Amino acid sequence: MAVVVEFCGEQYVVGPGQTLTIGREADLVIDDNPFLHRRFLQIVEQGGLWWVVNIGSQLAATFADEAGMVQAWLGPGARIPIVFARSTVWFTAGPTTYELDVNCDDPPFTVVPTEHPIAGSTTTGQASLTPEQRMLLVALAEPMLRRHVRGAVNAPSSAEAAARLGWTVTKFNRKLDNVCLKLERMGVRGLHGGPERLARDRKSRLVEYALAARLVGDEDLTLLGDSGT
Repeated sequence: MAVVVEFCGEQYVVGPGQTLTIGREADLVIDDNPFLHRRFLQIVEQGGLWWVVNIGSQLAATFADEAGMVQAWLGPGARIPIVFARSTVWFTAGPTTYELDVNCDDPPFTVVPTEHPIAGSTTTGQASLTPEQRMLLVALAEPMLRRHVRGAVNAPSSAEAAARLGWTVTKFNRKLDNVCLKLERMGVRGLHGGPERLARDRKSRLVEYALAARLVGDEDLTLLGDSGT
């Protein structure tokens, strides 16, 4: 059984007995981004399973299966088994969010997806998102939703996202507070941090979770109108 990691249109095959490190100076070189660990993630086979391991000391990653049925937040030292045919990993270093696919040619498990709710609000767990909260998520995730291949994008600032929506920054921040609190009450981790890093980190984590849980998708870009590129 082999694992194939896809990033920026390139494939990296990891066979039995092999490992793959991912980072700034690793087997898979992501970027020369100084905010990124030299070696951040590792793909390794142990106990008959393949694992994604966070070998960094500060950054976290979000992991999800293709259907969005399973999501996990991998802090430093955490690991998760690769048990699905296709999974995605997101992580943010400084202003840049990265996305890569992890494919398994003989997965131990198969996810049977359920239909997502349709109509005016998006429901996840016990929380429902208002139309404006959903628009906020789309505005923050827009660069990721418009990318053509798995890779790296720069996340918009609060001012840029607010302008995209035609809101004041004050309104944007209030809505951001509300949706973060709502998801935090559901048990979503990583939406709060140190005072200096709170604003940046929670937006990045919010985007990662929204993509992982399939709260927003390409079809939601219509909520922003036609002015995007």
